[in-house]
Amino acid sequence: MNLRRGITFALGSVLLVSAAQLGMRWSMSRLPSPEHWLTTRIDLSAVAVVLIAILAYALSMLCWLAALRDLPLGRAYSLLSISYALVYLLAASLPLFNEAFSLSKTIGVALVILGVITINSRPARAPELRNAP
Repeated sequence: MNLRRGITFALGSVLLVSAAQLGMRWSMSRLPSPEHWLTTRIDLSAVAVVLIAILAYALSMLCWLAALRDLPLGRAYSLLSISYALVYLLAASLPLFNEAFSLSKTIGVALVILGVITINSRPARAPELRNAP
């Protein structure tokens, strides 16, 4: 088990899935609803960003699979929670998303990050091998 490599892949997955979420949000706010796709002019840049976001999701999944080789599931899964905080902070910080900070959301994100820190602050234990009867 290579803990550093696992954490690197898990954080790569977080960054890719966060970028995908933000890209999808940006695109979908510029595209018409599906029932109007055949009758309304489509913004091709928004379609391109949707396709790039889908690719980012796929790459995120590959990073996730690589992370699972080297990290215990509980530790790896907790790292995915960072994406909730990252998406919230970027969506509220960047004017193009027109999102707002709120006290309750900020407290929630702080608790998520505190949980990730708590779970990952202890050294990972080697998996126990059970003796077969």
